[in-house]
Amino acid sequence: MSPRPTDDSSRATATRGSDSLSAVPVRPVLTLLLGDVVRLRRTHPCGGDSWLVDRLGADIGLRCVTCSRHVLMERATLERRFAEFVERGDPALTAAVGGDPARMDVDRS
Repeated sequence: MSPRPTDDSSRATATRGSDSLSAVPVRPVLTLLLGDVVRLRRTHPCGGDSWLVDRLGADIGLRCVTCSRHVLMERATLERRFAEFVERGDPALTAAVGGDPARMDVDRS
């Protein structure tokens, strides 16, 4: 068996970063609420660009406001394609369905 890692393990080195890698810009996590209407950078084939957030989690459920098509999108993809909030949802609804809205964006991996 291999010895247990000590404080000088590779995990500690990985968190400090590396001189050979460029710095990754730190962006705050996008806080989403159920009922949010968001505008994405790309338009849907139907011509609509507004989406209703109807599911929160690792994948975000979106429904096209124009044609009602439902899609699941990974959170990272949504954050890249996000342009603006058209309308904000209800924090009370989000809290009632899935808990505290502030905790909805915590990475649980």
